[in-house]
Amino acid sequence: MASTVSFSPANAQMLQARSSHGHAAFGTCSAVPRSGPRLRSTAVRVSSEQEAAAAVRAPSGRTIEECEADAVAGKFPAPPPFVRPKAPEGTPEIRPLDMTKRPRRNRKSPALRAAFQETNISPANLVLPLFIHEGEDDAPIGAMPGCFRLGWRHGLLDEVYKARDVGVNSFVLFPKVPDALKSPTGDEAYNDNGLVPRTIRLLKDKFPDIVIYTDVALDPYSSDGHDGIVREDGVIMNDETVYQLCKQAVSQARAGADVVSPSDMMDGRVGAIRAALDAEGFHDVSIMSYTAKYASSFYGPFREALDSNPRFGDKKTYQMNPANYREALLETAADEAEGADILLVKPGLPYLDIIRLLRDNSALPIAAYQVSGEYSMIKAGGALGMIDEQKLMMESLMCLRRAGADIILTYFARHAASVLCGMGSK
Repeated sequence: MASTVSFSPANAQMLQARSSHGHAAFGTCSAVPRSGPRLRSTAVRVSSEQEAAAAVRAPSGRTIEECEADAVAGKFPAPPPFVRPKAPEGTPEIRPLDMTKRPRRNRKSPALRAAFQETNISPANLVLPLFIHEGEDDAPIGAMPGCFRLGWRHGLLDEVYKARDVGVNSFVLFPKVPDALKSPTGDEAYNDNGLVPRTIRLLKDKFPDIVIYTDVALDPYSSDGHDGIVREDGVIMNDETVYQLCKQAVSQARAGADVVSPSDMMDGRVGAIRAALDAEGFHDVSIMSYTAKYASSFYGPFREALDSNPRFGDKKTYQMNPANYREALLETAADEAEGADILLVKPGLPYLDIIRLLRDNSALPIAAYQVSGEYSMIKAGGALGMIDEQKLMMESLMCLRRAGADIILTYFARHAASVLCGMGSK
């Protein structure tokens, strides 16, 4: 039923002005002269809600009212017949198990599986280790396919740019130091104009918002290839090494490092480094301690990359025994008490139980290092066609996250981030 509304010419002008400012007029308007010598007005015909609803018709041409009337009368379209999928021939006919709980219900479709996924991973969880050297050209690392010693002024910047393009913004630096700069006491480690401080300054100038982690240890700078100073009888000197590490950490912080990462496994080094940083005013520089670093055989390719194999012996007097579990709790308690900000487990995948142990016993962020041996095994299996490299890469990283790692140091960081961004292999 249409209604007729009268209004004066002044009101008509107001309505026209409001319409000119972008406000839609309500209904359909038609001007109708009104009789009377003193007042000339215009009538507006406004469509009612009922008429507007009646104008909306179903694809069949029937109105909403007609469809609703059919629904009230119980006239519904016939549903498609239910067809139960057939089992293969020979399947036994049985009575269904009397089960109220069937966990597979929540796994029956991709949408449900995604909705109930408990662990997720994103590029923000990944830290890309970068090998750097003094040369200008990038040198491939034979035992780590796809990895290079990057020229610190050129190849490094290109790699960081590509990683940032897929969302990786955290990097950890490992230097290949010329043999001529190595010494028994590793003094080059705290040279303010050394390879690592120079690289930090360059990266912070080009990419000021990235997070730079550094390695605090003497092995890249030691002529003996050990993480500490070696006494003449082969003993690794603890306290004297810690003194050197403090100077190294301060030098890195002075260059602009965000997080210093003592990987040496000397006793008391976290507390000493914290005190040294604070004394120099670097209160905001974090410490990621290699809390549970095991004397593992998975490090072989890394030592080739840095040419840092021990000249004699092994590292079992300071790195942890792979057979030990509870000992990680001692290291965790010590590092927390001394001021560590992040606790790291190394290696990663073979030590998922240790990652979970630290996660369950500390409120601090937990890091896992998917080390060179883990990386090279996956790359080798993929090259031989024995595994799907990309799927195994992503599964391994998800396992580290599921075990409790907040961040993962991995040579797969850029590749994995490209997959997470939907870009596939990159």
